[in-house]
Amino acid sequence: MLTWIIIGAVVVLLLLLVVGAYNRLVALDQSANQAFADVDVQLKQRQDLIPNLVETVKGYAAHERGTLEAVIQARNAAASATSIDDRVQSENILTGALGRLFALSEAYPQLKADQNFLRLQSDLSDIENKLAAARRFFNNAVGEFNAVRRQFPTIIFAGLVGFGSDKPFFDVGESERASMNAAPPQVKF
Repeated sequence: MLTWIIIGAVVVLLLLLVVGAYNRLVALDQSANQAFADVDVQLKQRQDLIPNLVETVKGYAAHERGTLEAVIQARNAAASATSIDDRVQSENILTGALGRLFALSEAYPQLKADQNFLRLQSDLSDIENKLAAARRFFNNAVGEFNAVRRQFPTIIFAGLVGFGSDKPFFDVGESERASMNAAPPQVKF
């Protein structure tokens, strides 16, 4: 009789452990999904702002057609991306294209002084700051999910209940990482 009680207690304990770990994975998965939805909102706002920005630049730099088309193509690719990996890659390409677009303002002083362009540039800068915060929050949620998924005893059954792989981080991409490792600009007076 005592043996059955001990076996029953061990089974109940293991069952509670599995249920608790599963519920934690579900909660962390939901947190990561919500965090990505927050990133997605910021990305959508940025994508909605880009056509206005391109139209403003067109008025001053119409012969810079290649740069303008690259921005629009990158925006369309980012808007149509479905998976997190595709979204990350296309958004990194879009960020590079926007950088080239803003570099045009240095070549066109009248564009740099245009109030509409300045407002759009300010709005985009604000969205970029919010996007950076949303990415940090998302990456934190993903990191926590991935860590719990790999911990013992969760790793034993995570694959069996649909949590078999890590969630991808929203990183800066290889090209952006390479430019960050370049030597910083020299400031001389």
